[in-house]
Amino acid sequence: MAKNTYGTGAFALLNTGATPVASEHGLLSTILWQLGEEGETVYALEGSVFVAGAAVQWLRDGLKVITASADVEQLAAAGDRDSGVVVVPAFVGLGAPHWDPDARGAIVGLTFGSGIEDIALATVDAMAYQVTDVLESMTLDTSAELGALRVDGGAAVNDALLQFQSDILRVPVERPRITETTALGAAFLAGLGTGFWSSTDEVAETWQLDRRFEPAMGEAERDRLVQRWRHAVERAKGWASS
Repeated sequence: MAKNTYGTGAFALLNTGATPVASEHGLLSTILWQLGEEGETVYALEGSVFVAGAAVQWLRDGLKVITASADVEQLAAAGDRDSGVVVVPAFVGLGAPHWDPDARGAIVGLTFGSGIEDIALATVDAMAYQVTDVLESMTLDTSAELGALRVDGGAAVNDALLQFQSDILRVPVERPRITETTALGAAFLAGLGTGFWSSTDEVAETWQLDRRFEPAMGEAERDRLVQRWRHAVERAKGWASS
Protein backbone atom coordinates (compact mmCIF):
# COMPACT_ATOMS: atom_id res chain seq x y z
CA MET A 1 0.00 0.00 0.00
CA ALA A 2 1.29 3.48 -0.87
CA LYS A 3 0.30 7.00 0.04
CA ASN A 4 1.48 10.47 -0.85
CA THR A 5 1.14 13.71 1.11
CA TYR A 6 0.88 16.87 -0.99
CA GLY A 7 2.08 19.58 1.35
CA THR A 8 4.80 22.19 1.08
CA GLY A 9 6.80 19.27 -0.26
CA ALA A 10 5.52 15.85 -1.30
CA PHE A 11 6.22 12.73 0.71
CA ALA A 12 5.49 9.27 -0.62
CA LEU A 13 5.57 6.09 1.46
CA LEU A 14 5.29 2.48 0.32
CA ASN A 15 4.66 -0.16 2.98
CA THR A 16 7.23 -2.95 2.50
CA GLY A 17 6.18 -5.03 5.51
CA ALA A 18 8.46 -6.59 8.12
CA THR A 19 11.55 -6.50 5.92
CA PRO A 20 13.37 -3.25 5.10
CA VAL A 21 14.19 -2.72 1.42
CA ALA A 22 17.53 -1.15 0.53
CA SER A 23 16.76 1.17 -2.37
CA GLU A 24 18.89 1.18 -5.49
CA HIS A 25 16.88 4.00 -7.09
CA GLY A 26 17.34 7.03 -4.89
CA LEU A 27 14.87 6.33 -2.09
CA LEU A 28 15.20 5.95 1.69
CA SER A 29 14.33 2.98 3.88
CA THR A 30 12.45 4.02 7.00
CA ILE A 31 10.46 2.61 9.90
CA LEU A 32 6.75 3.02 9.26
CA TRP A 33 5.63 2.02 12.76
CA GLN A 34 6.26 -0.26 15.72
CA LEU A 35 3.45 -1.03 18.13
CA GLY A 36 4.77 -1.50 21.66
CA GLU A 37 8.23 -2.57 22.76
CA GLU A 38 7.69 -6.13 21.58
CA GLY A 39 5.57 -5.31 18.56
CA GLU A 40 6.54 -6.07 14.98
CA THR A 41 8.41 -3.32 13.19
CA VAL A 42 6.91 -2.37 9.82
CA TYR A 43 9.13 -0.70 7.23
CA ALA A 44 8.60 1.53 4.20
CA LEU A 45 10.35 3.07 1.26
CA GLU A 46 10.17 6.86 1.38
CA GLY A 47 10.66 9.49 -1.28
CA SER A 48 10.78 13.18 -0.41
CA VAL A 49 10.05 15.89 -2.99
CA PHE A 50 11.38 19.22 -1.73
CA VAL A 51 8.92 21.55 -3.46
CA ALA A 52 5.27 20.70 -4.19
CA GLY A 53 2.65 23.03 -2.74
CA ALA A 54 5.42 25.56 -2.13
CA ALA A 55 5.50 26.12 -5.91
CA VAL A 56 1.90 27.31 -5.72
CA GLN A 57 2.95 29.65 -2.93
CA TRP A 58 5.56 30.99 -5.34
CA LEU A 59 2.82 31.75 -7.85
CA ARG A 60 0.97 33.58 -5.07
CA ASP A 61 3.80 35.41 -3.27
CA GLY A 62 6.51 35.60 -5.94
CA LEU A 63 4.71 36.09 -9.23
CA LYS A 64 1.56 37.42 -7.49
CA VAL A 65 -0.74 35.92 -10.13
CA ILE A 66 -3.17 34.52 -7.53
CA THR A 67 -4.31 35.92 -4.20
CA ALA A 68 -4.88 32.58 -2.46
CA SER A 69 -3.36 29.15 -3.07
CA ALA A 70 -6.82 27.69 -3.75
CA ASP A 71 -7.15 30.03 -6.76
CA VAL A 72 -4.56 28.05 -8.70
CA GLU A 73 -7.05 25.36 -9.74
CA GLN A 74 -9.20 27.85 -11.65
CA LEU A 75 -6.19 29.61 -13.20
CA ALA A 76 -4.57 26.32 -14.25
CA ALA A 77 -7.85 25.13 -15.79
CA ALA A 78 -7.42 27.85 -18.44
CA GLY A 79 -3.94 26.56 -19.34
CA ASP A 80 -3.06 24.25 -22.20
CA ARG A 81 -0.62 21.34 -21.91
CA ASP A 82 -0.10 21.51 -25.65
CA SER A 83 1.58 24.89 -25.09
CA GLY A 84 4.71 22.90 -24.28
CA VAL A 85 5.44 24.82 -21.08
CA VAL A 86 7.07 22.79 -18.30
CA VAL A 87 7.93 24.08 -14.81
CA VAL A 88 10.62 22.28 -12.81
CA PRO A 89 10.24 23.67 -9.25
CA ALA A 90 13.80 22.88 -8.15
CA PHE A 91 14.04 26.08 -6.12
CA VAL A 92 16.20 24.38 -3.46
CA GLY A 93 17.56 21.54 -5.57
CA LEU A 94 15.92 18.22 -6.37
CA GLY A 95 15.14 15.56 -3.79
CA ALA A 96 14.19 11.95 -4.44
CA PRO A 97 15.01 10.21 -6.67
CA HIS A 98 17.49 12.68 -8.22
CA TRP A 99 19.26 14.14 -5.15
CA ASP A 100 20.80 17.08 -6.97
CA PRO A 101 21.48 20.04 -4.64
CA ASP A 102 22.72 22.10 -7.58
CA ALA A 103 19.49 21.86 -9.58
CA ARG A 104 17.48 25.06 -9.81
CA GLY A 105 13.96 25.99 -10.84
CA ALA A 106 13.29 26.28 -14.54
CA ILE A 107 10.48 27.22 -16.91
CA VAL A 108 11.09 25.75 -20.34
CA GLY A 109 9.12 25.66 -23.55
CA LEU A 110 8.06 29.32 -23.53
CA THR A 111 6.87 30.96 -26.74
CA PHE A 112 5.13 34.24 -27.57
CA GLY A 113 1.87 32.34 -27.17
CA SER A 114 2.61 31.24 -23.59
CA GLY A 115 0.49 32.77 -20.85
CA ILE A 116 0.44 32.78 -17.08
CA GLU A 117 -2.32 30.18 -17.26
CA ASP A 118 0.08 27.76 -18.96
CA ILE A 119 2.70 28.40 -16.28
CA ALA A 120 0.12 27.80 -13.54
CA LEU A 121 -0.95 24.52 -15.14
CA ALA A 122 2.67 23.42 -15.52
CA THR A 123 3.33 24.28 -11.86
CA VAL A 124 0.45 22.10 -10.69
CA ASP A 125 1.43 19.31 -13.08
CA ALA A 126 4.97 19.37 -11.67
CA MET A 127 3.66 18.05 -8.36
CA ALA A 128 2.23 15.00 -10.10
CA TYR A 129 5.33 14.45 -12.24
CA GLN A 130 7.63 14.50 -9.21
CA VAL A 131 5.44 12.05 -7.30
CA THR A 132 5.40 9.78 -10.34
CA ASP A 133 9.21 9.81 -10.47
CA VAL A 134 9.30 8.68 -6.83
CA LEU A 135 6.63 5.98 -7.15
CA GLU A 136 8.15 4.54 -10.32
CA SER A 137 11.43 4.24 -8.39
CA MET A 138 9.55 2.36 -5.67
CA THR A 139 8.19 -0.03 -8.26
CA LEU A 140 11.71 -0.68 -9.53
CA ASP A 141 12.99 -1.34 -6.01
CA THR A 142 10.22 -3.77 -5.07
CA SER A 143 9.27 -5.30 -8.44
CA ALA A 144 5.67 -4.86 -7.31
CA GLU A 145 2.87 -3.21 -9.24
CA LEU A 146 1.08 -0.40 -7.44
CA GLY A 147 -2.65 -1.08 -7.24
CA ALA A 148 -3.70 2.42 -6.13
CA LEU A 149 -2.30 5.54 -4.53
CA ARG A 150 -3.93 7.05 -1.46
CA VAL A 151 -3.39 10.77 -1.03
CA ASP A 152 -3.67 13.46 1.61
CA GLY A 153 -2.43 16.95 2.43
CA GLY A 154 -3.52 20.45 1.53
CA ALA A 155 -3.19 20.14 -2.26
CA ALA A 156 -5.19 16.89 -2.29
CA VAL A 157 -8.36 18.98 -2.50
CA ASN A 158 -7.37 19.89 -6.08
CA ASP A 159 -9.44 17.57 -8.30
CA ALA A 160 -7.53 18.43 -11.47
CA LEU A 161 -4.20 17.60 -9.82
CA LEU A 162 -5.41 14.20 -8.65
CA GLN A 163 -6.94 13.36 -12.03
CA PHE A 164 -3.64 14.20 -13.73
CA GLN A 165 -1.77 12.20 -11.10
CA SER A 166 -3.92 9.18 -11.88
CA ASP A 167 -3.46 9.71 -15.63
CA ILE A 168 0.34 9.76 -15.62
CA LEU A 169 0.79 7.22 -12.82
CA ARG A 170 -1.71 4.94 -14.59
CA VAL A 171 -3.29 3.75 -11.35
CA PRO A 172 -6.36 4.92 -9.41
CA VAL A 173 -5.85 7.74 -6.91
CA GLU A 174 -7.96 7.62 -3.76
CA ARG A 175 -8.73 10.69 -1.66
CA PRO A 176 -10.14 10.09 1.83
CA ARG A 177 -12.79 12.17 3.52
CA ILE A 178 -10.18 13.32 6.03
CA THR A 179 -7.20 14.71 4.11
CA GLU A 180 -5.07 15.58 7.15
CA THR A 181 -3.96 11.97 7.30
CA THR A 182 -0.53 12.59 8.82
CA ALA A 183 -2.06 14.01 12.00
CA LEU A 184 -4.77 11.34 11.92
CA GLY A 185 -2.13 8.61 11.77
CA ALA A 186 -0.46 9.95 14.92
CA ALA A 187 -3.85 9.90 16.63
CA PHE A 188 -4.43 6.31 15.51
CA LEU A 189 -1.08 5.22 16.96
CA ALA A 190 -1.94 6.93 20.24
CA GLY A 191 -5.29 5.15 20.25
CA LEU A 192 -3.62 1.80 19.62
CA GLY A 193 -1.15 2.52 22.42
CA THR A 194 -3.90 3.26 24.93
CA GLY A 195 -6.12 0.38 23.82
CA PHE A 196 -8.85 2.53 22.26
CA TRP A 197 -8.39 0.43 19.12
CA SER A 198 -7.27 -3.16 19.40
CA SER A 199 -5.56 -3.65 16.03
CA THR A 200 -4.44 -1.97 12.83
CA ASP A 201 -7.23 -3.84 11.05
CA GLU A 202 -9.76 -2.06 13.25
CA VAL A 203 -8.10 1.27 12.45
CA ALA A 204 -8.18 0.50 8.73
CA GLU A 205 -11.94 0.00 8.87
CA THR A 206 -12.39 3.67 9.84
CA TRP A 207 -10.93 4.86 6.51
CA GLN A 208 -13.57 6.46 4.28
CA LEU A 209 -13.28 7.26 0.59
CA ASP A 210 -14.21 10.72 -0.62
CA ARG A 211 -13.42 10.27 -4.32
CA ARG A 212 -11.55 7.84 -6.54
CA PHE A 213 -9.83 9.15 -9.67
CA GLU A 214 -9.32 6.68 -12.52
CA PRO A 215 -6.76 6.93 -15.35
CA ALA A 216 -8.38 8.46 -18.42
CA MET A 217 -5.43 9.58 -20.57
CA GLY A 218 -4.17 7.51 -23.48
CA GLU A 219 -0.87 5.73 -22.95
CA ALA A 220 0.87 7.44 -25.88
CA GLU A 221 -0.10 10.90 -24.61
CA ARG A 222 0.98 10.01 -21.10
CA ASP A 223 4.37 8.79 -22.30
CA ARG A 224 4.87 11.93 -24.40
CA LEU A 225 4.19 14.21 -21.44
CA VAL A 226 6.38 12.26 -19.03
CA GLN A 227 9.24 12.23 -21.54
CA ARG A 228 8.92 16.01 -21.93
CA TRP A 229 9.02 16.41 -18.15
CA ARG A 230 12.17 14.31 -17.84
CA HIS A 231 13.79 16.28 -20.62
CA ALA A 232 13.07 19.49 -18.69
CA VAL A 233 14.44 18.02 -15.44
CA GLU A 234 17.74 17.30 -17.15
CA ARG A 235 17.91 20.98 -18.16
CA ALA A 236 17.45 22.05 -14.52
CA LYS A 237 20.08 19.70 -13.05
CA GLY A 238 23.46 21.08 -12.01
CA TRP A 239 22.50 24.67 -12.78
CA ALA A 240 24.03 26.19 -9.63
CA SER A 241 27.41 24.63 -10.43
CA SER A 242 27.52 25.77 -14.05
